[in-house]
Amino acid sequence: MPSVTQNNTPMQNNIIGESKRLIYRKITPDDFGEIREMMNSPHVKEIWEQDFSPKDIKIWIDKCQKSYSTKGMGYFIIIEKTSGSVAGQVSLSEDTIEGKIYCEIGYILKQTHTKKGYATESAKYMADIAFKNLNLKEVIFEIRPQNISSIKVAKRLGAKTTGRFIKKVGKKEMEHLIFTLKNPGQK
Repeated sequence: MPSVTQNNTPMQNNIIGESKRLIYRKITPDDFGEIREMMNSPHVKEIWEQDFSPKDIKIWIDKCQKSYSTKGMGYFIIIEKTSGSVAGQVSLSEDTIEGKIYCEIGYILKQTHTKKGYATESAKYMADIAFKNLNLKEVIFEIRPQNISSIKVAKRLGAKTTGRFIKKVGKKEMEHLIFTLKNPGQK
């Protein structure tokens, strides 16, 4: 699969790009506290049905950094332009569901940055990269059925429900809906 970070976007100081109100950059070990805050927010813990230990956060960061070097994509930090504060994470990453490789968009916002349209803006930014830079035919969103906010984001971007599957997260099996967003520039 093509890369988000290889010759497709500027790579100064880990920044991969920006949208109207947000800047996107690679995750580094220095983001440990910010990621821990995001991953242990009540909403994330409710959806993921787990607490994230310091070891889990380190594994998350290591996995992101490995993904940049092996796949050229992964989760990226979202920075609010006006304040310079970390607003969340957004991803463009590969996932395999029932033997098929997909390119997935995911997002996790800090509780203080929800209800501002940042999930939609950052997901649209990643979809634009997928379609314009990587020339992908489609991207998916994997969303738990009870995550109404994320379902609204996917639908707002024009994604349609195309399936469901059981995903193993840690030791739990969790139902996920698949929303597919087609590249409007391709038939």
